[in-house]
Amino acid sequence: MTQPIKKMSLIGLILMIFTSVFGFANSPSAYFLMGYSATPFYILSALFFFIPFALMMAEMGAAYRKEEGGIYSWMNNSVGPRYAFIGTFMWFSSYVVWMVSTSAKIWVPFSTFLFGVDKTQTWSLAGLSATQAIGILAACWIVVITVVASKGINKIARVTAVGGIAVMCLNLVLLVASIAILCLNGGHFVQEINFVSSPNPDYQSGLAMLSFVVFAIFAYGGIEAVGGLVDKTDRPEKNFARGIILAAIVISVGYALAIFLWGVSTNWQQALSDKNVSLGNITYVLMNNLGTTLGQAMQLTPDSAVALGIWFARITGLSMFLAYTGAFFTLIYSPLKAIIQGTPKALWPAPVTRLNVHGMPANAMWMQCLLVCLFILLVSFGGDTASAFYNKLTLMANVSMTLPYLFLTLAFPFFKAKQDLERPFVIFKTRGSTLLATVMVVLVVAFANVFTIIQPVIEADDWSRALWMIGGPIFFSLLATGIYENYCSRMRKQPQWQAQ
Repeated sequence: MTQPIKKMSLIGLILMIFTSVFGFANSPSAYFLMGYSATPFYILSALFFFIPFALMMAEMGAAYRKEEGGIYSWMNNSVGPRYAFIGTFMWFSSYVVWMVSTSAKIWVPFSTFLFGVDKTQTWSLAGLSATQAIGILAACWIVVITVVASKGINKIARVTAVGGIAVMCLNLVLLVASIAILCLNGGHFVQEINFVSSPNPDYQSGLAMLSFVVFAIFAYGGIEAVGGLVDKTDRPEKNFARGIILAAIVISVGYALAIFLWGVSTNWQQALSDKNVSLGNITYVLMNNLGTTLGQAMQLTPDSAVALGIWFARITGLSMFLAYTGAFFTLIYSPLKAIIQGTPKALWPAPVTRLNVHGMPANAMWMQCLLVCLFILLVSFGGDTASAFYNKLTLMANVSMTLPYLFLTLAFPFFKAKQDLERPFVIFKTRGSTLLATVMVVLVVAFANVFTIIQPVIEADDWSRALWMIGGPIFFSLLATGIYENYCSRMRKQPQWQAQ
């Protein structure tokens, strides 16, 4: 017997968007690469990409609030099924690769929480190497997430709420500690406020600046992932658009404010010029430094100040682990829901589209789980050949993950031209504003992708990386086209299936 399915509240939706988009590690990384001069790039990326794109998603989501297929349904109803399937399949495939890589990375913050530092490279299990032990943990992690997520959207919403609250608390720690340091130090910033030039010697050239623009744009990615949850949202005609707008504002302001606050406790030349500081550990370095600086401002003993810094790093590790967990629960379900429940049922074998008593495509989720676990174990136990294969796969997914932004944005004018839609939420009220927003977002995303592809060639004459990144979208597009054409062929032979 099918159980009544609970809907997500507005707060639950905002927290889910927050965990899917806002990466706390992005502001420390930005400060490390560009110092205060990162702030204008993040503000411009929000104004010219994230906010207009979020408003487009809000309009489409509110209009197609009864659709189950998320971005597939939006593009299908606006442009057509083939266009929608290629864009959605490319997006889904990229998130499978994301899950493989992130399932291993998630243990770094967990180790930092337990030990105060990253010790994953020393872990061992039954005589296995650190890489193999982490591979086993990652595969088990995917299984656990699939078990819980298959119990219903309410379980997913609860976990993502915990992840969202953890990240918000981390930002609150940064805000409160920074204000306390400012007050105790007489309003003195340890880093000179300079929004024009970077203190990082590696980020002085125009090429480096352009690479950071790409970094800032991609920091805002992921809001399209909640598109598949419109029909799971309580009163979606009001709450979905409202949730996207509120989350977009909080995320945009949050990034800019966080970058600004790091200069209260961390002087770039003194703390970040060390060769041991990297993008992999910068978040924990900055939070450790925040705690130590707070201890010094409170006139604690040197040992106590250092201990406070270690505890700040540990709290960060726990919060980042919870944030990753929240993102996993959203992304293990939403892209799959779009590709399975949005597309025609005849595209897939019957068991794949079957829903369990909780309204979840459990069979498809377990197939996805098996595929991800196989990739994880292959990379972990397969040696250099498998690692090289995975590196190529990651390169193929780099551009494929963001191309659906182009697909969605280009579909927006077609969506606006539809005459038979009930539109409970409208921001772009004229054709001119629609085209302006579309062109602006398309140019920004196209620039980011083109520069991502050519950067290895410009910097290191590395044509191999560039070609693999170009090959990714081509491969996933051809695979999607093959699946869709096979479906069309079967429909022509057995037209009675179209009724399904």
